[in-house]
Amino acid sequence: MEASATLKNLLVKVDGEIVAVGVPGDREVDMGKVEAHFAPATVELVTEADFAARPDLVRGYVGPQGLDKVTYIADPRVAPGTSWITGANKPDTHAKNVVAGRDFEVDAYVDVVVVQEGDPCPRCGTGLRLDRAIEIGHIFQLGRKYTDALKLDVLGQNGKPVRVTMGSYGIGVSRAVAALAEQTADDKGLCWPQEVAPADVHVVAAGKALQTELALDVSEKLSAAGVRVLVDDRPGVSPGVKFTDSELIGVPRILVAGRRAAEGVVELKDRRTGEREELTVDEAVARLTAR
Repeated sequence: MEASATLKNLLVKVDGEIVAVGVPGDREVDMGKVEAHFAPATVELVTEADFAARPDLVRGYVGPQGLDKVTYIADPRVAPGTSWITGANKPDTHAKNVVAGRDFEVDAYVDVVVVQEGDPCPRCGTGLRLDRAIEIGHIFQLGRKYTDALKLDVLGQNGKPVRVTMGSYGIGVSRAVAALAEQTADDKGLCWPQEVAPADVHVVAAGKALQTELALDVSEKLSAAGVRVLVDDRPGVSPGVKFTDSELIGVPRILVAGRRAAEGVVELKDRRTGEREELTVDEAVARLTAR
């Protein structure tokens, strides 16, 4: 028996009233879609206490046939004339050849299943392709669950109290950072856009005392001009490690006080393109402070 031949039925409570949601056995119920359909009403899963209060609803063996005082919504695949194997509303018992439209009626057809690869697009009918994504914002329909508890009312248009319907709308800052990091990184590490980078320039002292002195001097000049500077003057760390770390951190521009430090010359590198040029300290400061 294939899962697609079975009909599973999820029980929820909508503002306290039990509703059954029917979907083919090879699909999962998308609670977000169920909540959106009944918004602003509050939707909750039934509990053991609910089953205890309704002995006609047998946990794990609910079928749509013979349901009493239960609204039944279903995925459009549960179309009139389709035949199913489903719960028989008796412990450890299933029923077969249960036909939609003959043995049970659907009160409303609603798209309530989790989308799968190949499902038709609701607009053009083309098979959908699923891809990986990062959620950086969300909307939750909270309905009146919390406002009922708080008895939170406002004056309506007619001057009478109206219960508030709540929603939660947010953008996750940390998620946005993760999305930016993922979308802009390369094989060497992070590669921050200028607008969100943790610093404007990463100054690297290659290691010798003169190089460190020059790196600190140019860093002070840049900071005084309002440039956000990250300085790597770690003693005892090889230049190679410092260069690798600067690429890993991903600040947009990297300024290196290296082999020509005695001449007052530094190397400016664009982290994204890899382009390099040698400049005097004054030229580098002018370039990095130009607006």
